[in-house]
Amino acid sequence: MKRVSLVAALAAAAVFSVSSAGAQTLKTVKDRGMLSCGVSQGLPGFSAPDDKGNWTGLDVDVCRAIAAAIFDDPSKVKFVPLSAKDRFTALQSGEIDVLSRNTTWTLSRDTSLGVNFTGISYYDGQGFMAKKALKVNSALELNGASICVQTGTTNEQNVADYFKGNNMKYEVIAFANADEAVKAYESGRCDVFTSDVSQLYAQRLKLATPADHIVLPEVISKEPLGPLVRHGDDQWFDIVKWTLFAMINAEELGITQKNVDAMAKSDKPELKRVFGTDGNLGEQLGLTKDWVSRIIKATGNYGESFERNVGAGSKLEIARGLNKLWNKGGIMYAPPIR
Repeated sequence: MKRVSLVAALAAAAVFSVSSAGAQTLKTVKDRGMLSCGVSQGLPGFSAPDDKGNWTGLDVDVCRAIAAAIFDDPSKVKFVPLSAKDRFTALQSGEIDVLSRNTTWTLSRDTSLGVNFTGISYYDGQGFMAKKALKVNSALELNGASICVQTGTTNEQNVADYFKGNNMKYEVIAFANADEAVKAYESGRCDVFTSDVSQLYAQRLKLATPADHIVLPEVISKEPLGPLVRHGDDQWFDIVKWTLFAMINAEELGITQKNVDAMAKSDKPELKRVFGTDGNLGEQLGLTKDWVSRIIKATGNYGESFERNVGAGSKLEIARGLNKLWNKGGIMYAPPIR
């Protein structure tokens, strides 16, 4: 009997400890009245400001969805543009609350930087962009090529692995940021530019004559991209993670910006849990019962965000590919809200 009581007491203490420590970031964000979100320095489709300074993109939508879940106002976000080199330091130091900036989930990053990846918002892979005038149709034809690359990314190691594995020689010309690398590529300082395929499509839009450049067919790596938070705050980790999962689940359930109010009236058990009319799942996160409704009204579901920012409805026109839902031929999948 004493043993049972001791176990119960320890469990209760652990729950209290986690809940009290875990509420710190959420409290900080609420007290500030604003979410601080780290984004890229300008990558069309993912995070980029327009000529009026309004930020848009797939990564931006994740930030706005978090703000909507907390404040019921997707505009309560301060966007902090960060280079690849500075992005982790900004998160570690507390300058930002979440990093939503085309960042690849790797073991070394997950274990050595004091950060947690909260999920995968985009399945990507590294590729190469070349001028059509080079008359190269495959990355396997790049023996002896000079390659422009951005420092502080996984791209350099991937290039080394790919060329060594195919017994090819190459020369790396590295730059501090992507824009510098692309300018060097366009001016002819290197033969090809390498980055994640999504970034190649985005950067190609910035070139003087985008039609003169092609993205080669080879994808040489796995680059699962997603938002990050600091270690040590489980509640905040859960909020960011389940915000992304809510967007993905909403698409699977057919919940959209247009029909969210009508769907919230459904008697289906699964939808009642999602919309908070049955149970208190939102409150378990430290949010309100209508947290999912807030998110979808602000940004739409994952599919809507994808199509608007990088898909068929955007200038990038990137096919969904692996980012289709798991039941539509892709691998995009979220744990259930129950």
